[in-house]
Amino acid sequence: MRNSIKIIAVIAGLVLLNACGKKSTETKPIRKSITETVFASGVLIPENQYNVTAQNEGYIIALNFIEGDTVKQDAILAIIDNKQNDFNAQSANALLSIAGTNVSPNAPAFKQAEANIEAAKLKLKEDGLQADRYRKLYDDKSVSKLEYENASLAYENSKANLTALQENYNLLKQQADQQLIIQKSQTGINSFFQGNNEIKAIVGGKVYQKQKQLGDYVRKGDVIAVIGKQDDIYAKLNIDETNISKIKLGQKAIIQLNTNKDKNYNGVVSEIYPAFDDQAQSFYCKVKFTDKMDFRISGTQLQANIVINEMQNLLVIPKNYLDYGNKVNVKDKGQVTIETGFVSTEWVEVKSGIDENTIITLDQH
Repeated sequence: MRNSIKIIAVIAGLVLLNACGKKSTETKPIRKSITETVFASGVLIPENQYNVTAQNEGYIIALNFIEGDTVKQDAILAIIDNKQNDFNAQSANALLSIAGTNVSPNAPAFKQAEANIEAAKLKLKEDGLQADRYRKLYDDKSVSKLEYENASLAYENSKANLTALQENYNLLKQQADQQLIIQKSQTGINSFFQGNNEIKAIVGGKVYQKQKQLGDYVRKGDVIAVIGKQDDIYAKLNIDETNISKIKLGQKAIIQLNTNKDKNYNGVVSEIYPAFDDQAQSFYCKVKFTDKMDFRISGTQLQANIVINEMQNLLVIPKNYLDYGNKVNVKDKGQVTIETGFVSTEWVEVKSGIDENTIITLDQH
């Protein structure tokens, strides 16, 4: 009996000790405006940014810009030393000159062909007269039939030879014309390739990056410079695939540059890119700044919060006061099930079950 009393006393002491070790805090639901956002990282990018690339191989022998320069369309930014293109262009020009000479009426081939035609015409005239004389002699029985036929055959052969020479002349002229057309095309192609030795700005703008130096050897496709629209810059944001469906055009964005995290810039979502980037494992969206930008360095890292929902005057409680099953501890009443709405990292919207006068508690150890 004494042992039982001792056990009961010990249990009672442990319960009392445990109760003494607990503390509880109290609060009431409050009215609050809640902003739901999606976090994204990104970079500053100039509008209409593009890469100026080399179209030929060779050494850079002239570099006519520095970072920060403003360049006009078709401005020559660099020159590549590509001898092969220069030689090809010179050779094509020389061949074009020859082809042009070959189509002129005074071309040697035409002169020779015309001379052959004139000789053939004379021969045809002589053979025609001879054939006519032999026909008369044959009618007078003064020559044999064989002699008459030989004269007629010679005339026909002269006629065929003249026709062949005239056709050959036309063919010669056609071939010369074709060669001129081909050589003009080849000259244009070689001139184009030679022109690629000069690297030009496709669209005018500001030079944000210079990626090659004087004397560098470049290959076709190597980036020489990065150019974008002057004084017009936007934020390109990486959006996680779980959040891309929440992003809509026109949503407000609050942006902080990593160079100055104490300052916020406002912007709006102006474009949602349609493709998923496998390398970055994210979607992209474009945010145009509505605030005046005082920092415009391309490639600057940044972070942004895109506002996807703003709710006014919600009845909310701290999230840590909500137990499993949407239950809260009401003072002097115990657990009560509430209907919840919007849930953020800190707050839970209360739709029903308790009101602003309800005291809820949270046990702390």
